[in-house]
Amino acid sequence: MEPESFRDRISTVDKDDNRKWVYALKPSGYFYKLRSVVAYFLIAMIFLIPFIEIKGKPFFQVNVLDARIYLFGKVFWPQDFYILAFLFVSSIIGLVVFTVIYGRLFCGWVCPQTLFLEFIYRPIEWLIEGSPQKQKIQDKLPLSKTWTKKLAKHILYFLISLLIAHVFLSYILGVKQLMKLIKEPITEHKLLILGLLVFSFMFYIVFAYLRELVCTTFCPYGRLQSVMLDKDTMQVSYDHVRGEERQRFSKNHERTGGDCIDCHKCVEVCPIGIDIRHGAQLECTGCTACIDACDEIMVKVGFPTKLISYRSTNQIETRQGFSLNTRAKAYTMLLVVLITIFGILLATRKSIDPYLNKVRGQTYIKKNDKIIGNLYHLQIINKNTDTIPFKLHIDHGNIYEASAKPLILYPEKSNEFTIWLDMPENEVQHRITKLLVTLSPEGYDAQQIKVKFLGPF
Repeated sequence: MEPESFRDRISTVDKDDNRKWVYALKPSGYFYKLRSVVAYFLIAMIFLIPFIEIKGKPFFQVNVLDARIYLFGKVFWPQDFYILAFLFVSSIIGLVVFTVIYGRLFCGWVCPQTLFLEFIYRPIEWLIEGSPQKQKIQDKLPLSKTWTKKLAKHILYFLISLLIAHVFLSYILGVKQLMKLIKEPITEHKLLILGLLVFSFMFYIVFAYLRELVCTTFCPYGRLQSVMLDKDTMQVSYDHVRGEERQRFSKNHERTGGDCIDCHKCVEVCPIGIDIRHGAQLECTGCTACIDACDEIMVKVGFPTKLISYRSTNQIETRQGFSLNTRAKAYTMLLVVLITIFGILLATRKSIDPYLNKVRGQTYIKKNDKIIGNLYHLQIINKNTDTIPFKLHIDHGNIYEASAKPLILYPEKSNEFTIWLDMPENEVQHRITKLLVTLSPEGYDAQQIKVKFLGPF
């Protein structure tokens, strides 16, 4: 085999372009225990976040139907999406910074695809069908001998997928609305039920069949991360300086090769099916399963651990400590700037947004010899959960609601009013006069709205 031939195709495809199913051993060791704690905590948070509220508002919700996004208890309307744009860009740059410094660690430790597959679906497979060795044997048998286990596994898979689909739907509709819909007859929400089933089957196919192909083929981050990595990137790495040349372990013979005993345990536990000893590879998700497996073997044979560890290529080759390179520092500075801008925008964001515009087709009305009036459309978006009375004021004039509608802002709603603005004729010296209207919501800071008042030529 040519030294670099493993790069000709992804690890789960053979020379004939057929898929090789990955039968990954269950890892054990320090990193797997730590990953388990992190994973089950994050899975619990995924299920619990829709239930968390701050002052009556969801902690996080993407309400597509009402065009609102709730984040940290704050509601963002379409008018606020420029703020979320900074958050989105900051998140992308943050992921780039993280990848440049720590490699694809996000994929192995935080990504929902990995969390659900490795800590829910695969353990169910181990529980029902047994170890990977048993699974290999069973998959070669006729289906008539294994159908009960297969059926039980796939029923559980689909039920969990259905639950996950409900959870993700609650991020859109909210838990209260989702519970309300669940209690109502199915016939009243046929389209919603159809969408829910479609997403459930998508989750089922992803976790039951596609699995690691999502990470190696479909995920854009997985495809792009190779251009972010360099020799200074911390990642799961095999110490080829210490490990080569590989030599099988034997107590009766003097060892002349490197510390790698070629046991293939690192390959057997890999959920992607790669051989980490080939070096940095596109498929590696940084899950650290191979680190635990190798350390276990090193302890058994009496060699030092960390033959496979978390370090950069330069650390392995130069045997020096880790340091940030210029690219990582530049990305970090950019991230700090973006987060600062986002923080300023979030801090200065108003929870009451007024918009005062002339009614279309109207110029001015001369009410009598002394008063000139302009008709306006007033829209005030109240992003709060409170009902707020307000007042309008203007110097040297009179402003009031045309239909005597009460000046009240209803919660989380776009409130609309028709406003008359009257000015004494002797105050109108120009065709267009720029004025300031003061909006005073009860319990909130007053705001001034710029408006153009039209008068006679």
